[in-house]
Amino acid sequence: MAWQWPISQLRSLWARAEQKTVVRRTLWGGVLFFLALTIMAVDFWPRRIDLKVGQPSPRDFKAPQGIVYESDVLTARAREEAARNVEPIYKVDNTVVETISQQVKEIFGTLKQVNSQNTDTGEGAAKLQAALPSFKLSPSTVQALVTADAAELNHLEERILQIIRRNMEGAISQEAVESTRQKIMAEVENLEAAEEYKPFLVALVQNLELKPNLVYDVAATLQRQERARAEVAPVQVTIRQGEKIVGDGEIVDEEDIEALQKLGLLRPEAPWTALLGLVLLQGILVFLVLFYLRSFKKQVYSSDRLLLLLGLLWLIFLLFARGVMAISLGSSAEVTRLVGYLIPVAAGSMLAAILLEAQVAVVFTLFLALETGIISGNYFPFAVTGVISGLTGIYCVSHLDQRSSLARSSLYLTLANMLAVVALGFLYNYSLFQLSVGVGLAMANGILATVLTIGFLPFLENTFGITTSVKLLELSNPNHPLLKRLLLEAPGTYHHSILVGNLAEAAADAVGADSLLARVGAYYHDIGKLKRPYFFIENQVGAENPHDKLSPSLSTLIISCHVKDGLDLAREFGLPEVVQDIIAQHHGTTLMSFFYHKACERSHGHDVDEEDYRYDAPKPQSKEAAIVMLADSVEAGIRSLPKLTPGRMEGFVRKIIKEKLEDGQLENSNLTFKELATIGDAFVRVLNGIFHSRVEYPEAVLREMERRKARNGMLHKQSAG
Repeated sequence: MAWQWPISQLRSLWARAEQKTVVRRTLWGGVLFFLALTIMAVDFWPRRIDLKVGQPSPRDFKAPQGIVYESDVLTARAREEAARNVEPIYKVDNTVVETISQQVKEIFGTLKQVNSQNTDTGEGAAKLQAALPSFKLSPSTVQALVTADAAELNHLEERILQIIRRNMEGAISQEAVESTRQKIMAEVENLEAAEEYKPFLVALVQNLELKPNLVYDVAATLQRQERARAEVAPVQVTIRQGEKIVGDGEIVDEEDIEALQKLGLLRPEAPWTALLGLVLLQGILVFLVLFYLRSFKKQVYSSDRLLLLLGLLWLIFLLFARGVMAISLGSSAEVTRLVGYLIPVAAGSMLAAILLEAQVAVVFTLFLALETGIISGNYFPFAVTGVISGLTGIYCVSHLDQRSSLARSSLYLTLANMLAVVALGFLYNYSLFQLSVGVGLAMANGILATVLTIGFLPFLENTFGITTSVKLLELSNPNHPLLKRLLLEAPGTYHHSILVGNLAEAAADAVGADSLLARVGAYYHDIGKLKRPYFFIENQVGAENPHDKLSPSLSTLIISCHVKDGLDLAREFGLPEVVQDIIAQHHGTTLMSFFYHKACERSHGHDVDEEDYRYDAPKPQSKEAAIVMLADSVEAGIRSLPKLTPGRMEGFVRKIIKEKLEDGQLENSNLTFKELATIGDAFVRVLNGIFHSRVEYPEAVLREMERRKARNGMLHKQSAG
C-alpha cells in the first residue's frame, strides 16, 4: 500500500539514528525542546481579534478572569505628568554684569577720548553729542563733561560700576529688569557727585541694555524631570473577573488595548519577536544545564537514559505549572495571581535528587525556578519560592533512611514555603487577605509536591531502571520473598546476612559510602545458597558435613556456584543491578583456602593449581561491594575464634583486611588506606557490641530470682482463680 512506504522509511531513519549517538540525542532533544516550547508559548499564539487605537470596538469585552498587572501606558502617562509639573530651573549668568559693565566702560571711554582730543570747548561739545546721539543732554551738562578732568571721570565711572554690580549681583529675571533699572537710577540720583554730571549718569543708565541674568538651565531642568519620572512608581491596575474593559462601539484607547493584551484577548503587537526571545532564552537555559552536566557530571551526561529522564521531568513540570496557572481563585483580582505559589517546583527537585543525585538536583531546581518565573508572567516571587521550596525538598530526600522520611518531607516543605511567602508578602506589601491566601497555597504546595514525588517515583524507577533509596528501603523489608525464603530454608545464612548488613552499614557510614546500598547488598549477597543450603556450614545442624565425602575440587565447584545461583535468583526476582553487582563481586577472586590446602594434602606431592580453587567472579568495583566482601569474611571467620576478646577480634579484623588487600581484591574499589583503617574500626565497634561479655550473677542472686519468679507465678494463679 501507498502508506507503507513512508512508514518503512521512517523506521529505517529511526534505526540509523539509534546507531549514532549524536543523531539520536539531537532527535530526542529536538522533540523534547519543541514540546516544552509548545507548552510555554501558549500565551504567545496569535488571537483572532485585532484592535487598534482610535477604532470603535466591535463588541463588549469583559475580563474572563481577574488580573493584576503593571500598566506601561498609565505608568508612562503618570511619569510625563510628573515631568511636566517640574518647575524650570534657572541659573545666574555672571557674564550679563560683565557685558553691562563693558557698555559703561565704552561710554566713559568715548567721553575720555573726546576730552583728550579737545582743544576747543565748542568743538568738544559737538563731538560728544555726535558720539552719544541717544543721550539728550543739556548744553550745560555737555559743557561740564567736556571740561571735566580724567580723574573725576574715572571716579564717576568707578562709582557707577559699583552701583550696577551691586544691583545686578542677585538673580534678575526678565520681569525684574525695569525695576532694577529704577533702583540703579535712584542710587545714581542720590550719588554724591556734582549736579551737572547727574543728567549724564541718568541718561547713561537709561541707555544701558539691561538684560536678565537669570537664564533657563536646560540640562538641570531635564535632569530634574528625569528624576521626577524615575520617582513615579509603576501604576498597578486591578481588573476583576467579569469587569467590562470596553463596550460595543466605544472608541478604543491605549489603556484598553493594554488591558485586553494582558488578559490574552488580543494578539500582541509583536508575537513573533516574543516567541523568538522565548526560544533564545530556553536555548540558553538548556545549554547551561547540559554544559554543567558535561563539565561536572559526566556519568549523567554520557547516559542517554538519564538525559531523557531529565527532559521528561522538565515536560511533566511544565504541564503541571501550566495547569496550576489556569486555576481561577474566584473574582478577587488581588488573589488571582497568587495561584503561582502552588506550582510544585519541589516535586521536580526531589525526583531529580532521588533518581539522580543532589548536586544535579540543585542545578535542575534553579532551572525549574526560572521556568516558573517565565510561565507565571515574569513574576519574581514565584521563582524565589520555587528555589526555596526545591532546595528544601532536596535536603529532605538527600539521605533517605526510612520510608516515612519521604512523607515527612511535606512538613519541612510546607514550613519553608510558608516562610518564603510571608517574607515576600512583607516585601511586596500584601494585604492580610492576600497573605492568608498565599500561606494556604504554600501549605498545599508542600503536600502536592510530596504526593507527586511519591506517585511518580515508582513509574520513573521502573521505566528508566534506576535504583533509588526508596527502592532499596523496599528491598530491606524482611517480608521480601527472597528474604523470607532465606529465613525458612537457610536460617544460618539469613542470620549471617543480617550481621554482615550491620557491619557493612556501619563501615559505609564511617567512610561516606552508600550505607543503605551496603546494607541491602549484604542482605542478598548469599541468596545463591538457597539452591544447596546444607552444603554451607552455617546451615548444617548436625555434626555431619557433606563435604567430607566429596573431593576438594567438587566442593569448590559447589561453593563457588552460589555466586552464579545468586545472580540467577536476583534476575528472577528483579533485583536492581547495583545489588546484583554486589552479589557477583562479594567474593571477587578469593582463594577457597580450606579446599585448596585439602587438595594439596591429597595431591601426594603433585602441584595443585591455585587458580582452580579461586572464585571466578569480578573483583569489587565499588566501595560498597568491597565493604560487603570484608564484612562477609570478618563475620564468617570471627565465630571460629576461641575465647573472643576485644583484642583478639580487632587483631582478626585487621588480619582479614590485610589479606584481602595483599591478595589484590580491593584494587578496583577506590578505597584508600585511611578508609580501610576506618572500616576496621567500625567493624570492631559493631563486633564488640555483638559479642560483649555478660555479667555472671552469683548463685545466691540466681536462687533469689528463681524464688521471686515462683512466688509471682503463685500470685497470678490465685488472682486468676
